[in-house]
Amino acid sequence: MTLAELGWSEDFEREFAPHRARGWVPGRLIRETPINYSAFIIDDEGELEELDLVLGGKVWHDATNDAELPAVGDWVAIEYGNEDVDHVIRARLSRRSCFSRKMPGKTTEEQVIGTNVDVVTVVTDPGPDHNPRRMERYFTLIGRSGAKPVVLINKSDAFPKEQCEEAASDLRELCPEADIHITSALKGDGLKVLESYLKPGITMCIVGSSGVGKSTLVNQLYGDDWQWVSEVNDVTGKGRHTTTTRELVPLSGGGMLIDNPGMREIQMWTDEKTLRDSFSDVEQIASQCKFHDCKHGTDKGCAIRAAVESGELDVERLESFLKLDDEIEELKRRAKKRQMTTERRAKRNTRIKARNLNDRIEWEREQRGEWR
Repeated sequence: MTLAELGWSEDFEREFAPHRARGWVPGRLIRETPINYSAFIIDDEGELEELDLVLGGKVWHDATNDAELPAVGDWVAIEYGNEDVDHVIRARLSRRSCFSRKMPGKTTEEQVIGTNVDVVTVVTDPGPDHNPRRMERYFTLIGRSGAKPVVLINKSDAFPKEQCEEAASDLRELCPEADIHITSALKGDGLKVLESYLKPGITMCIVGSSGVGKSTLVNQLYGDDWQWVSEVNDVTGKGRHTTTTRELVPLSGGGMLIDNPGMREIQMWTDEKTLRDSFSDVEQIASQCKFHDCKHGTDKGCAIRAAVESGELDVERLESFLKLDDEIEELKRRAKKRQMTTERRAKRNTRIKARNLNDRIEWEREQRGEWR
């Protein structure tokens, strides 16, 4: 295997040149734990080797938040250790893409799902998991990441053909640039679809709810039972989470896969421009409102309200847009509040350090007898 087959490019090579001059080697992170990382490198014999790494202090201190720390999919500069000294991550290279969401809960932190990803595949089904509003969130996040959106409407063997086609039509209308496929993991056609995107050097991130057949598809890609596939509840149609860690795995047929635990919560981590690009149809109608600051409620001359009443605009899509817009505004508000708190703490710490330094200087002068 070569660096190019792991996703290496000329841009990475140019950025890495100063690190190579220091004797460091490039590696791609495949796994992260609370205490260390694992990465693939190409050794001197051209063989693929896995190394366990620790994070260098400078990389830690230079990161302004957790999202800037190395994550699965990142390329890093590694300083070799030995039997007594750890291998150390000395730098993280720039990311070509970054697929992330807001960390679950009330925090304002960004959670990185995978970096340097070329394709994000969402696995869903046409039944209990079919939720256009949730898919809008996926499409918005994928759009922000810069990756190609692909959707597998899986379990087609368990639902009527008309229901599958209707679900596919709904998603094509939401995101025309996405590739939508109706598949059945049991029949093997989902595997063929995934393999058509996975070429040497291409990284795919696969996400989706638990119980929609995602782990079955991943197992087929790996060629063995890498993940344990849980039984599905007959009532809810859901299975237990079968993927517990996030990791990048090279595939024998070419390409790499970042598998993720089933994601129950898709909170927004994006900006206003990306949101509005994802809802360009709503924006186009809104531009026809009589007043530029229209709240799309009872305002006079509201084009949005007229479009809903005429059936031109689906009311659920409008509600989704307004809800996501509110989430982004709330995220911005919390982030600003957090920044203000951080700045206040920094100023307070600076004052404390200055006062301690002054006390130290006065004590030293007193010890030298300068006050006598």
